[in-house]
Amino acid sequence: MLALYVLAFFLCSKNIYAWSGFDWSKGSYVEIEKGELVREGEEVEIFDYGDGEYKDIEIDSMNKYGNHVEIEGTDIETGEIRTFDMD
Repeated sequence: MLALYVLAFFLCSKNIYAWSGFDWSKGSYVEIEKGELVREGEEVEIFDYGDGEYKDIEIDSMNKYGNHVEIEGTDIETGEIRTFDMD
């Protein structure tokens, strides 16, 4: 029985440490995976569930509102400004 719990933990652990949120610019959910340094001026890789692709974003600003963090960033490939509401 213990082995079953350990297996379930490892199968789910990738998503436990991801930071998920909503992209108001595109109307889709996004995820920043574990290990990304999320700070102004840094580049992070996001997974955009709207198109099913990974994107590189340069973080322009971060603002905390209660339990949420609003991140505004620029898509490195397209130059598009994107706004994420992260939980």
